[in-house]
Amino acid sequence: MSALQPRRALLSVSDKHGLIEFAAQLVAHGIELISTGGTYKSLRAAGIAAQEVSDVTGFPEIMDGRVKTLHPKIHGGILARRGTDEAVMAEHGITAIDLIVVNLYPFEQTVAKPGVGIAEAIENIDIGGPAMVRASAKNHDHVAIVVDPADYAAVLAALDGGGIDHAMRRALATKAFAHTSRYDAAVSAYLSSLDASGARDFFPGVLGLQFDKKQVMRYGENPHQRAAFYTERNAPLGSVGAAHQIQGKELSYNNLADADAALECVKSFVKPACVIVKHANPCGVAVSLDGIAKAYDLAYQTDPTSAFGGIIAFNRELDAATAQAIVERQFVEVIIAPLVSEAAKKVIAGKQNVRLLETGPWPDEPAPALDYKRVGGGLLVQDRDDHRIKVEELKVVSKRAPTEAELHDLVFAWKVAKFVKSNAIVYARDRHTIGVGAGQMSRVYSAKIAGIKAADEKLTVAGSVMASDAFFPFRDGIDAAAAAGIRAVIQPGGSMRDGEVIAAADEHGMAMLFTGIRHFRH
Repeated sequence: MSALQPRRALLSVSDKHGLIEFAAQLVAHGIELISTGGTYKSLRAAGIAAQEVSDVTGFPEIMDGRVKTLHPKIHGGILARRGTDEAVMAEHGITAIDLIVVNLYPFEQTVAKPGVGIAEAIENIDIGGPAMVRASAKNHDHVAIVVDPADYAAVLAALDGGGIDHAMRRALATKAFAHTSRYDAAVSAYLSSLDASGARDFFPGVLGLQFDKKQVMRYGENPHQRAAFYTERNAPLGSVGAAHQIQGKELSYNNLADADAALECVKSFVKPACVIVKHANPCGVAVSLDGIAKAYDLAYQTDPTSAFGGIIAFNRELDAATAQAIVERQFVEVIIAPLVSEAAKKVIAGKQNVRLLETGPWPDEPAPALDYKRVGGGLLVQDRDDHRIKVEELKVVSKRAPTEAELHDLVFAWKVAKFVKSNAIVYARDRHTIGVGAGQMSRVYSAKIAGIKAADEKLTVAGSVMASDAFFPFRDGIDAAAAAGIRAVIQPGGSMRDGEVIAAADEHGMAMLFTGIRHFRH
């Protein structure tokens, strides 16, 4: 199928980024422009010749612009099969339209505005736009459809190179159908979230999700499973979805899952921090005012055995000295940071298989988001656990209040525990982990594991603090912690036996803080 050199183009866009420059280039290629409403006014204001749709149809725009492109001379021009429909086109005075540049009313932006009314939302449901997009995409054998300003440069390059070939037209059509699908899903989600009074439910009655395939993986969680990685459209900076792989082998399913766990944990710290993750759990975490190299050293000391083949995340630019310390000390699967210095890239380049990811800087406060968990026949949906503890929210429930140093360590340990699989126990001192117990059916056994790991690495538990992601149902966990030398505990509280647990802390001279919030992580 031959490449397309358009002779007529219809432009009708809400997103006008790059419109004038693109339209000017189309005119320079000898392409006649047709346009509507605000797009037509923008073109004329820029001195670009264009014909109004009403001049083509012989029928004015009516009903405040609701009806303008829904006409046989427009849709016939788009849907006509070249080499098949010329006779009927001639009979009815229809001229082919070869290039359609359309994107839709800003419905999602409209309904995201605080206090938006139903009438305004309804008025921003596009009708003619989706009809033209779908018609063009259906007829991509003969027509090119452009819905994204990001594609303008590629279309112009194709025109310079002899025309828009069939492969490109099909790719543009596929993107166009995704565009209208996403749009319809947004409208459906909004309308299904409204009750009879017009009040809006946080969770829509119909949930439509759309993600773009970023890569196909060699296999999934296990070699017999197929897998692919899909990302959100416009994934936010500072996320795994937005990360750029600088070097290394292809990322695996487990690499990405663990990189996400490490990154989200390290983002919870303000000061220079390092998080090492193995099998979805932090095995070493540290904060250091001396920089990320020191933070890495302290995090590694927690559990060097588990750190082997792990994922290392930082909340500062990766520098050459830290990169050198990592490659000289251990085997690592992935290193992820907001930025990577050129010198660090050269250091890591010596280890060709190490996957190096740069996410870009992240905002101080995360944007609200939903979490999803697939279950048989359904999907569990919740808002993401973005709670960040503040010192003023903490409640001292023991007779002894924590010292200032203990308070810093308690808050640090609590932040780590949030990212450890339940039941989670974290021992910490001087803002680095001493032992981590994860994923046990009994909280007592999680505490024992944390102690065993500390002993194996000859780290002293005595004088440390302990964080628990959920309340202690019995005093035995506190008794065991005291026996190990724990001096202060942070936990949610809320057990029917809180009184017994607090009494146990007082008997051992321990400080105990209640957060009033838990962080189960399954």
